[in-house]
Amino acid sequence: MRKTAVVTGSAQGIGRSIALRLAADGMNVTLNDLPSNQQKLKELALEITDAHSSKDPIDRPGVLVSVGDVSVSTEVQNMVKETVSAFGSLDVMVANAGIMLMGQLHDVNESDWDKVISVNLRGTMLCFKYAAQQMISQGKGGCLLAASSVGGRKGYFACSAYCASKFAIRGLVQSSALELGKHEIRVNAYAPGFIDTDMGRGAADYLKIDFHKTAGATPLGRSGNATDISNVVSFLASPDASFVTGQTYGVCGGTLLD
Repeated sequence: MRKTAVVTGSAQGIGRSIALRLAADGMNVTLNDLPSNQQKLKELALEITDAHSSKDPIDRPGVLVSVGDVSVSTEVQNMVKETVSAFGSLDVMVANAGIMLMGQLHDVNESDWDKVISVNLRGTMLCFKYAAQQMISQGKGGCLLAASSVGGRKGYFACSAYCASKFAIRGLVQSSALELGKHEIRVNAYAPGFIDTDMGRGAADYLKIDFHKTAGATPLGRSGNATDISNVVSFLASPDASFVTGQTYGVCGGTLLD
């Protein structure tokens, strides 16, 4: 039976690449982002449909657009319900949606701080919670994936809220893995480094640093791209990772070394 994945924050950047890759892997995919990005989601859905149009209908992955704010419980519940209604099950949840609002701690806007924590941490928790409930009811296991960051292992200047949220993701992943293992639900995270996306370039602009020069100082001598992340997500979502849980995979070109 074809598996089904939800990818939040899939209108652009890393989330978009993950959705394309999981569809290429043969999964049905629910595309999620804010209502303001609905047109981008529709365009991505059409791109996925067109990419597989030459296949027999039975071999084509299904695509669903489900807009909503991951920090709002009822909207996450609705996303899960829409997915199961469309495809019959939910097997992989990729809680990818995230934001970065820069500011030094002593003068940070408190509403900005709350928003970062709400989207990055609360949003991931809600996606995990309601996906796990659905997976437990299905009784066949599943896979939960979250977006951490190199900022979840090391603090960065003017990124206190973002780094706090990404450190917390690692704790959430580890605790969830301990709790959900008995249900054969695996829980892991991916931790991007200097990835060439709007968010990455925006942070560099704020700090007045050369993005590519900074990324070029990593051991591999380059910035990453969204495909570097979606390749790892593809592995973590696959049966090849059936004995992997509670881990945070660095995808950072050696920016940080274990």
